[in-house]
Amino acid sequence: MDTHRLGRTDVEVTRFGFGGGPLGGLFEPLDDATAAQALDTAWESGIRYYDTSPHYGIGTSERRIGELLRGKPRSEYTLSTKVGRLLVPQDPRGRTDESFAIPATHRRVWDFTRDGIRRSVEDSLTRLGLDRIDILYLHDAEQHFEDALRDGYPALAELRAEGVVGAIGAGMYDTGKLTRLVCEADPDVVMLSGRHTLLDHSALDELLPACTERGVSMVAVSVFNSGLLATDRPAAGAHYDYGAATPELLERAHRIADICEAHEVSVPQAAMAFPLLHPAVAAVAIGMRTAQEVRQNIAAFAAPVPAELWSELCGEGLLDERVLESAAV
Repeated sequence: MDTHRLGRTDVEVTRFGFGGGPLGGLFEPLDDATAAQALDTAWESGIRYYDTSPHYGIGTSERRIGELLRGKPRSEYTLSTKVGRLLVPQDPRGRTDESFAIPATHRRVWDFTRDGIRRSVEDSLTRLGLDRIDILYLHDAEQHFEDALRDGYPALAELRAEGVVGAIGAGMYDTGKLTRLVCEADPDVVMLSGRHTLLDHSALDELLPACTERGVSMVAVSVFNSGLLATDRPAAGAHYDYGAATPELLERAHRIADICEAHEVSVPQAAMAFPLLHPAVAAVAIGMRTAQEVRQNIAAFAAPVPAELWSELCGEGLLDERVLESAAV
């Protein structure tokens, strides 16, 4: 599988990455055997970039990914995790864990201080059973951005200088705050959620130009916008960014599907290919929970998408014309 180097670092990621959110039991339970089968299938399919976070199932995702990677040569894969939430033990009785279907054995405490970040990294390495992390992101810092920029980012830069991590950045959905990070600090990579997709082109306004100018890479996630672009035809009640899709968005998705169908391309196939049209985008990471999902997404990702599809989508006003201005199509 093709790889891409992040920014000015020696860290490389496969263009298709494994998103570890569902491995934490996101929205519904997931047993260990099913999770292990998904990860084994991903490795056998050539995926070598794995993304996780303490937040995903209060450490469950990190433990499951660590069980796979501990048995693999350390030089053959790239691992990213995140900081910003510390996990504190608690009595789980009578408690429900946020959006993850697991016992609430821990609570999350926001902490972007230097000490908090170093403790978070130590805890993550223990759960993973590994000795280093390749990419470290400030996670979901939208409501704590000034703290993350003032205290958190220098802590990441310190860890990079020490060689504890290879590349640093932040993972958020707010393009404005990520643009500030790119312009005011020296990150290697940003992970953008749901804002560079077939339905949302807002990253083209400031963030991607800033990344291009400063040599910062992007990893695109939530490229299906939490469901609306995950199937060939959106059903009534389909979700967009974790809420019900509006009639206008449903109509737009159906128009995109019509054009994809005419070019013999599935909507998920186009949704995964779209972000990589921009030269600053290093990879797309997709959250997966079963071996079947892995095989299905790998096949869609590997299928070619004709350049004429993008041109027609732009011509119909469904894609921003700046997509073609920056793309090598």
